[in-house]
Amino acid sequence: MAAYVTMRMNPKEPRKPSLLQALIPIAVLIVLLILNVNYFGDNTLDGSNQFALLLASAVAGIVAITLGVKWTHIRESMVKSIGSAMPSILILLMIGALAGTWLLSGVVPTLIYYGLQIFHPKIFLFATVIIAGMVSLATGSSWSTVATIGIALIGVGQALGISEGLIAGAVISGAYFGDKMSPLSDTTNLAPAMAGTDLFTHIRYMTITTVPAMSVTLIIFLIIGFTYKFESTPGDIELVLEAISSKFRVSPWLMLVPASLIFIIVKKVPPLPALLAGSLIGGVFAIIFQPHLIREVALGLDGTTTSLFKASYLSVMQSIFGDIAITTPNEMVNELLSSTGMRGMLNTIWLILSAMVFGGTMESAGLLVKITSVVIRWAQSTGSLVTTTIATSIFFNITASDQYIAIVVPGRMFADSYKKRGLKPEVLSRTLEDGGTITSVLVPWNTCGATQSRVLGVPTMEYVPYAFFNMLSPLFSILFAYLNYKIRRYSDDEQGEEPSLRAQRS
Repeated sequence: MAAYVTMRMNPKEPRKPSLLQALIPIAVLIVLLILNVNYFGDNTLDGSNQFALLLASAVAGIVAITLGVKWTHIRESMVKSIGSAMPSILILLMIGALAGTWLLSGVVPTLIYYGLQIFHPKIFLFATVIIAGMVSLATGSSWSTVATIGIALIGVGQALGISEGLIAGAVISGAYFGDKMSPLSDTTNLAPAMAGTDLFTHIRYMTITTVPAMSVTLIIFLIIGFTYKFESTPGDIELVLEAISSKFRVSPWLMLVPASLIFIIVKKVPPLPALLAGSLIGGVFAIIFQPHLIREVALGLDGTTTSLFKASYLSVMQSIFGDIAITTPNEMVNELLSSTGMRGMLNTIWLILSAMVFGGTMESAGLLVKITSVVIRWAQSTGSLVTTTIATSIFFNITASDQYIAIVVPGRMFADSYKKRGLKPEVLSRTLEDGGTITSVLVPWNTCGATQSRVLGVPTMEYVPYAFFNMLSPLFSILFAYLNYKIRRYSDDEQGEEPSLRAQRS
């Protein structure tokens, strides 16, 4: 009887998965994604990749149930995973709204107009990296940088005849450099918190790998700029300028819109209300500076609009949630002057939701932890430990589809290993950034990769070959670890100190 009561009070715990069981859903996902790329080509984000993630989630769920995991626990894990992505999804919707009102107001066309007059084609890519880096450093947000100045730089580069993938690679490189090094960035605060060091020790230590990676990136883009065969001519650029000025009222006053958004973000206003404010300010400036376009867009929607108030409401609201397209005599310019607003973000949101379901299902049965626990056994030296940490962060970016998970989980997993080897926590925090933050944008179904691809209008795999900074950062981190270059270790005295004293000594 006692044994029966004990058994009832202590229900059977789920079994731990084997490595083979943990790898089955990953293998299914990889096969499905390869098939999608081969058969759907550039249209994989229209639904095939999303359903591939859901099918792989179903496989992971079957594995979890065979291990004794209850369906309610799997469901709770999925919901929790989706919940962690909700801030990103809401920000993504606001970015769609901002892109629409900034187009209608003339902000983006004005940035393109002035940019074509300022930038020499040969230094454009070099300047793009620097500008995106400075804005991201000031705001602490790669997402806001890409959604604002990034869109404008894409337009300028296209008008200069540069390929979209190359421009996007330069924008991404600069934006993620600033995001990584800014004290305002959430991931830059998260990584030292996970590792057990302070923010500014973390930032100073990151310069050891970040500065060389950015220096090489700038040199590469400078070389590309001086050797690139530009498709446009000065005459083509003049036609673009004429097309923009014929349709929009171009004015330096429109620069107040992006300036106000940067000011709001620098004042540490959270991204969601900041982007909402930027969208609304863009709508107000559209009414003030582009009343003729307001009436034109509204006429296309209503057919009989005469009231300016009604026209303004219809046009601004349409730019926020739906499609607008400004038509000029120049076909290339027409491609730049269109937006899909919030509606255009729905495929990306669908992708993120599917990815979160997959990550949550994998986590519910400990499948991700099993894979990483096997990997950690390979770390026998400092170089291999750093390499393993970066590989694990990349693995979580691919499987859990979220850069925060790619920082938090490896941070918890490897903290003791770094401590036992006498490595200071900033070594781990820097490695988490190089492996988690920087590589997240290189994965098409990761929240970062999916978002930046959609915002810039460039498929992830088109800009990946040119996101040099994002590829070089983890490589420099691994190289310096194997060379034992500036790897900080505790002295015998420091090893026994309290964590707070260690941080002060650092």
